[in-house]
Amino acid sequence: MPPNAPRPLPFADTDTKAFWDACKRRELLLQRNRVNGQYRYPPVPEINIPCYQEWEWVKSGGKGKVYTFCIPHHPAHPYFRDKVPYNVVLVELEEGVRITANLVGIPNDQIKIGMPVVVDFEDASPDVTIPFFKPG
Repeated sequence: MPPNAPRPLPFADTDTKAFWDACKRRELLLQRNRVNGQYRYPPVPEINIPCYQEWEWVKSGGKGKVYTFCIPHHPAHPYFRDKVPYNVVLVELEEGVRITANLVGIPNDQIKIGMPVVVDFEDASPDVTIPFFKPG
């Protein structure tokens, strides 16, 4: 593995630009259907069915619970070589959608399914801010 590998970063496309722009403002956005109130994450391309064209971006409260988690011990990318073991949590937000992120501020062996968490943000680069969670 090459030393000092750059951090892999997400990129915004037409479907996710609003989400990543909101992260820069330290806001977590979800999409909500104007017709039936259903939330969705991640954002997906719109399809040509009338009720599926009624999606709007809304701010999430950023609170949820750990739905499940894993602790990788082998780096999936050279950047993570010195960071293993780390955690990856699947958080079920109060709005009902699930989001994958890291959980900080707690040792990996103390993470519990069902524990309450709250979103926070990290500037991963000058252009990209990534959501993560902390106990809450």
